[in-house]
Amino acid sequence: MPPRKTAAATTAATPNVSAEELKRYYREMLLIRRFEEKAGQLYGMGLIGGFCHLYIGQEAVVVGLEAAADEGDKRVTSYRDHGHMLACGMDAKGVMAELTGRIGGYSKGKGGSMHMFSKERHFYGGHGIVGAQVPIGAGLAFADKYLGNDRVTFAYFGDGAANQGQVYETYNMAQLWDLPVIFVIENNQYAMGTAVKRATKSPALWKRGEAYGIAGEEVDGMDVLAVKAAGQRAVAHCRAGKGPYILEVMTYRYRGHSMSDPAKYRTREEVQEMREKRDAIEHVRQMLLTGGHASEDDLKKIDKEIKEIVNEAAEFSKESPEPDLSELWTDIYADVAPQDA
Repeated sequence: MPPRKTAAATTAATPNVSAEELKRYYREMLLIRRFEEKAGQLYGMGLIGGFCHLYIGQEAVVVGLEAAADEGDKRVTSYRDHGHMLACGMDAKGVMAELTGRIGGYSKGKGGSMHMFSKERHFYGGHGIVGAQVPIGAGLAFADKYLGNDRVTFAYFGDGAANQGQVYETYNMAQLWDLPVIFVIENNQYAMGTAVKRATKSPALWKRGEAYGIAGEEVDGMDVLAVKAAGQRAVAHCRAGKGPYILEVMTYRYRGHSMSDPAKYRTREEVQEMREKRDAIEHVRQMLLTGGHASEDDLKKIDKEIKEIVNEAAEFSKESPEPDLSELWTDIYADVAPQDA
């Protein structure tokens, strides 16, 4: 099922980008793709336990929006979070080590796939409760407005979470207080396994903000440049003090909801068609080649570098020791409440 087309999605101007920017987006999306493929392998080997939700197919969403963000902007998301971490600059070794429950991970092996954080990269976690990160995102934005630091928060959630009541309570408060938060609906079409058209009577999810006066638009999430352009519009809106903004980014996940999901609610032909005709990484790859910005050898070199990074992350995650039992008693309470949000 390809993303829907709307005026907002089709008439928006594509931003001008340099060859180096285009190659950077290609590299960042490819890193997420290869990392997730490796994570899937490690899960199959039993080295990753519990839940594991892969981001394969959705790479253009977070890479495009990170291209529109500035240093100090914040992000918070759900449990499908590995791609968000890599896109905002978190180290692949630390992310993979956390997936395998090792001390070298971002949460010292205690959070696993679904619960990682990085104060340095302003990443406020993947969250396991559906929709719970949305009010947290508004809270981060409230702190920024209170401090007057001109920062913006990206609060990511899926099409399934869009039906949660706390989302609309948050919409109301965010608009009431003009909070600088961008609500990013990553609409991958199937939530946990039910198509949007079967689960909701109003499938244009971004328009639900109209009841509160929140501006927004639908975006082609398989086009990294379209996502970046929409992200820039949303960021400018928030930094201008106009309150929140909603981006419904139409994307598609190639794998099941989690590693335990066989995805029998859609056909193989549908997935294959998306891979062949709408893949975001292949789209940029063709732009680089046809535009004369890179050769096949250049792209093979990038792919080789990415594979080396991912393989090193996998080896690091295997070699890093498991956390000592004493870690059960650490990081429970903060000694001093931070004041420099």
